[in-house]
Amino acid sequence: MSVKSVTHINLRGAARQALEAYHSVFGGHLALVTYRDAGKVADPLEAEQIMWGQVISESGFHVMAYDVPSAMNWDQGQNSFFVSVRGDTVDEISAYWEKLSHGANVIQQLAPAMWSPLYGMLNDRFGVTWVFDVAAAE
Repeated sequence: MSVKSVTHINLRGAARQALEAYHSVFGGHLALVTYRDAGKVADPLEAEQIMWGQVISESGFHVMAYDVPSAMNWDQGQNSFFVSVRGDTVDEISAYWEKLSHGANVIQQLAPAMWSPLYGMLNDRFGVTWVFDVAAAE
C-alpha cells in the first residue's frame, strides 16, 4: 500500500486564477470543474467558481484547489500552510521561482543556504506561501 499527500488550497473566488498561474509555472495537466459543471450551484453568482481543480505535471508537481462557497465559513489565516517545492537542480528550482515570483512578496530571496544549494520563500499573489529548495546531497 502507498499513500500520496497532495496540497489542497482553499480559496474564495480565486481558485481558477491560482491554478492557471500554477499551470503556467509547472506545466502539465490542468483540470477545472465548476459548481455549474458538477450541478452543485447553490449561489448563481458562484456557478463558475471552481468546485474541484488540480494541476499535475510530468515532473511530479501536484496541487489541488477549490473556491470555498460563500455559505461556508472561511478564513485564510496566517502561516496555516506552506507549499514546498524541492527539486534536484539549481536550474529547475530557479526556473520555477522566476515564474512564480512575479507579483509575489519575497520573504527569503532565492539563494544558497546552509542546508541546501538553493533556498527561498515567497508569498504569491493569491496569499499562498511557497518554499523552494534544491535537495542537498546526503
